[in-house]
Amino acid sequence: MVKRLSALAILVFCCSGSVEAKVGSWGDQGNGTYRNPVLNADYPDSDVVERNGTYYLIASKNHMSPGMVILESKDLVNWSLLGHVYEKLSWEPMYGPDRMAGYRWGVWAGDLAYHEGRWYCYMIDTKSGLYMTSAPDIRGPWDEPICMLKKQRWTDPAVFWDDQARQAYLVCNFGSGGGAGNEIRLFKMSWDGRRLLDEGRVIHRGTGAEAAKIYRIDGRWYIFLAQWFRPDPRRPSPEASEGDRKQLVLRSKGGDIYGPYDQKVVMERGNGVIRSSCQGALMQVPDGSWWFIHQLVQNCPNPFQGRPQYLEPVTWEDGWPMIGKDVDGDGIGEPVRGARIPIPGHPIAAPQTDDEFDAPALGPQWEWNHDPRDERWSLTERPGWLRLKASVPVGKKDFWGACNTVSQRIMGTDKGTVETKLDLSGMRPGQQAGLVRFSVEYHLCGVRMTEAGQKRLFFDINGKVTTGPVIDADTLWIRTDNDGDRARFAWTFMSGGLRLSGDGPEFTLKFGKWCGDRLGLFCWNDEKAEGHIDADYFHYSYDGPKASSAD
Repeated sequence: MVKRLSALAILVFCCSGSVEAKVGSWGDQGNGTYRNPVLNADYPDSDVVERNGTYYLIASKNHMSPGMVILESKDLVNWSLLGHVYEKLSWEPMYGPDRMAGYRWGVWAGDLAYHEGRWYCYMIDTKSGLYMTSAPDIRGPWDEPICMLKKQRWTDPAVFWDDQARQAYLVCNFGSGGGAGNEIRLFKMSWDGRRLLDEGRVIHRGTGAEAAKIYRIDGRWYIFLAQWFRPDPRRPSPEASEGDRKQLVLRSKGGDIYGPYDQKVVMERGNGVIRSSCQGALMQVPDGSWWFIHQLVQNCPNPFQGRPQYLEPVTWEDGWPMIGKDVDGDGIGEPVRGARIPIPGHPIAAPQTDDEFDAPALGPQWEWNHDPRDERWSLTERPGWLRLKASVPVGKKDFWGACNTVSQRIMGTDKGTVETKLDLSGMRPGQQAGLVRFSVEYHLCGVRMTEAGQKRLFFDINGKVTTGPVIDADTLWIRTDNDGDRARFAWTFMSGGLRLSGDGPEFTLKFGKWCGDRLGLFCWNDEKAEGHIDADYFHYSYDGPKASSAD
């Protein structure tokens, strides 16, 4: 439906002023407490390291470039984006814009460490191998990644430098992810963190055992890991999957890192949380209290926002950690819905979302679908605007083969609205461009220019295309709204002195390709690398915490 917009509606649709820091349905509640999740977005496979009073968190994002996002926090609750470890996924040609063949692969779960003046990051690409990179500063530049172990069925590395024995170790899991024979292996590693020194020794086997982290506390070794338990006799609701991926801890009986080990389940789903709660990092803050930050996995009906991060208080009983709170009295912790902020007194913060495109570099909230063609985008050719230049897709001429799609994560599972303003004057025949939401499916609202030079609005809902009006203007505003997992597009432009608007079809947001819903901009040309669009801004409002920003 096409309709006229009032002046007030246009003002609301097209403009955004300054944003004051606000609380929302998760994170910092502004009263010394927080509500889980503290990061209600797709930040999976986290690891956290503290350095000089700042906490740094990394999270994987597969084929997105740059890879392995870095966030920082002063209190483990309020997080902002700092940057990325891997500027390009340079180790395999399938991540390049000429291939676009790395969906589901790329940067998987990693480990962040600081040792003798350098930062280290380890991760595994299951199509390629175990990689390491290092840097003198967490902000980079990071060294070109080196391969420590060629492609095998390894995932989830973690390292530990034993300063007492002057020996470094790397722990990793081997297996398909579901077999009862999944192995946790412990390798000796060179002191410079660049080489494995042996074939590794098996210290644990379990169903889908993975995501191990090494700690030494009060003279004992602790291995934290995630493991599937199927079936789950304590299945909390009909919506929950039959299995639960619980948090398991191995505790050494003596002082030998190789064991022998006792084991205990220390956290399981429950307390109204139907998703499995596991795979994270253990931290002790200055007041002596312990905390565990971890992901929720995707074993629920539609985890369309991906895998968010929960923060749990940890207590110790007889040398074992209790993660969360033992709500049902079975001796195992369940996730809490909220708690006191571990380190009080810090301002509300949240990952950056809005962008006026005034800076000469993209903000850290943005990631490309595979490595970009750097010569086909610019923030300097027209200062204050993001220019996307069209390339021809590889393979099928559709969204999945189009390079230089730039996007960011959806925030939360409640309501959200994205607005952007596009200048279409640089478009050329065969080109299509606009706003996209995607994960396992793609949803486009954009403009296609015909061979005759006519611009027409279109919607492409995962291959089902419908058309809208001819756009006889150079400026187009597009909005996308979601209410839970139901979403749609809206648009407006000026024609003949009137502002016209309309809505697109409704669609369902989904999780897939190890990816939650993403919001971004696309631009390609079916025939030849000609044409461009300019984006003036990208504004995102949602039901969650947001840091203050200027006009």
